[in-house]
Amino acid sequence: MNGGDERAGDQRPGEQDARAGARGGGAARDDVHGPGGNDGSHSQGRGGAARDEVHGPGRNDGSHSQGSGDARGGSGGRGAETASADSLWRHGGFLKLWAGETASQLGTQLTQLAVPVLAITLLAANEFQVGVLNAAETAAFLVVGLPAGAWVDRWLKRRVMIAADVVRAVALAMIPLLWALGMLQMWHVYVIAAVVGSATVFFDVSYQSYIPLLVRSSQVSDANGHLETTAQVARIGGPALGGALLTVVSAPLLLLGDALSYVVSFLFLARIRDEERQPDRGSRMSLRHDIAEGLAFVWNHRLIRVITATTGTTNFFGTIAMTLLSLLVLRELRLGAAGLGVIMSAGAVGGLLGALATPWLGRRLGEGTIIPLAAVVSGLAMLLWPVAALVPAFALPLLIAAEFVFSFTVLVYNIAQVSFRQRVCPPRLLGRMNASIRFVVWGVMPIGSLISGVLGSTIGVVPTLWIGAVGSVLGCAFTVFSPLLGMRRLPGRAAEDDGAAPVESAGAAPVESAGAAPVESAGSAPVENAGAAPVENAGAAPVENDGRTDGNGP
Repeated sequence: MNGGDERAGDQRPGEQDARAGARGGGAARDDVHGPGGNDGSHSQGRGGAARDEVHGPGRNDGSHSQGSGDARGGSGGRGAETASADSLWRHGGFLKLWAGETASQLGTQLTQLAVPVLAITLLAANEFQVGVLNAAETAAFLVVGLPAGAWVDRWLKRRVMIAADVVRAVALAMIPLLWALGMLQMWHVYVIAAVVGSATVFFDVSYQSYIPLLVRSSQVSDANGHLETTAQVARIGGPALGGALLTVVSAPLLLLGDALSYVVSFLFLARIRDEERQPDRGSRMSLRHDIAEGLAFVWNHRLIRVITATTGTTNFFGTIAMTLLSLLVLRELRLGAAGLGVIMSAGAVGGLLGALATPWLGRRLGEGTIIPLAAVVSGLAMLLWPVAALVPAFALPLLIAAEFVFSFTVLVYNIAQVSFRQRVCPPRLLGRMNASIRFVVWGVMPIGSLISGVLGSTIGVVPTLWIGAVGSVLGCAFTVFSPLLGMRRLPGRAAEDDGAAPVESAGAAPVESAGAAPVESAGSAPVENAGAAPVENAGAAPVENDGRTDGNGP
């Protein structure tokens, strides 16, 4: 029930991030999620994959400041733990963040599997109840997403992440406690999912905005790449490990692993030393003004606007499909928890390879081109979900292949678009930009979850999957019919001045280093990273996972 990843980020429903809890990680775009009881497990979280932030956990859709020289974009200084060289292996602050996120991502994978099993097998949840659960996990992005961005820009981001970890750890620990006392009911799971989702909103927005402040501008791409690669490794082993553990322990006990992972993340975050300074209170405008400024930046930047439109549309329809994917696997096809774990692991392998391949694909196909291309291919992969129901004898291999391709392309989508957003956004608007995008691309997910529950109860699971998959393919039109298709280099910020107008022209100055990875951040995240999530990530969580789910499958 973690929220992270994005794809992400702004992820698409998928990886991460349509599952159960909303960590910033799941398979939604910009964050990403997978079928889950839920990503997005996160709920983004888990039951639906979301695009964006990769994420992450996404622990589910990021931004970063672009400093010049060695200066860090938002902190205005090098920080107490700045690396003496570009190697992140010498950056103590990043290593602590990386270690905490690694533990958190592994715990998230256990939850993404345990929550749907808990709801469907132990509590006998029906289609509508699964939809309500997924909605509870992502509702916070719609309810408090916009003000959260404005608040985070006023607060110290690391402290916000620490507080969010504490809240999520305590909330998740309540499930096994209530179960042990014989008191656990579905409404308890709804409330806990909502609490975890609310904490995840603040964690994800802070996380995506903190990386550019912790490391130098030249290190942001590598930092996101390290975080997302680790997240995908966790997604490979986590579901398989969870499936094996569920044969000997009950689902509620498995959730203790995720609660402990948040404790580990808290301990590492508490040891980081940085030079982030709280903005001067005297210069603050009204909350309404701050929110409007973030929304205006997203709307006025043409490329970010079309990316947000595709991410939001595909997350909406992706959530409709992802919400019932676990029911398809567990109840309709009777593949069991082990089968669900295998499918999720295949998706994790695809996500890992997608994270590793994104820089190469950006150089070969174009930094802009891979965004609409990845969106279309991920949508086509979703069509195999309902197809699997038509040929039960081949359902497992079809679902494995679909989840592999889906996760691969969602990670590519999330890493590329989240990194672009981070690069182009002025540092002072990072939190509000991320929150504004997540409000749209993850805010549609609870609506999609409820619609999925209603449709599943009236017309059935498989017809609902067809509606979600076809809608996801059509939602790619915003980026397909935009300047992104055929664009070799994505633009950066017009000037170092924070107040500079964003670069909207395809002909704008290219990214500063031709050899640099095309994306600066993988997410966050499951998806926005995630994103992540599914995603904002390459990094964790679920998926800013702010867009499409990262693709962690069911």
